[in-house]
Amino acid sequence: VQLQASGGGLVQPGGSLKLSCAASGSSVSRYTMYWFRQAPGKDRNFVATIIRDGRTYYADNVKGRFTISRDNAKNTVYLQMNSLNPEDTAVYYCAADLSPSDNPTNWGQGTLVTVSS
Repeated sequence: VQLQASGGGLVQPGGSLKLSCAASGSSVSRYTMYWFRQAPGKDRNFVATIIRDGRTYYADNVKGRFTISRDNAKNTVYLQMNSLNPEDTAVYYCAADLSPSDNPTNWGQGTLVTVSS
């Protein structure tokens, strides 16, 4: 599966942004799908995941603010981000694996999210 992330940009603190991860070559419904992020000078960290049966899981620091979802018809996974703060500034990556994994096999290129006034 090939993954293409998009939707990043500059947003003010308290604002919202929706990221998209378009898949090709295979159906997202077959995969556990992830969002990770990497802030400047820091390690890449898990943000959210949606597994094949639709269950979702989030990192504690985004729980209640971010929502991961999947549209099988569009073969796309989304990350709705609300109440953004400067600590959310990072390059966001989507990823996929046929089984839940700490290190997914398939990665898309990143999309930069900058939260700043």
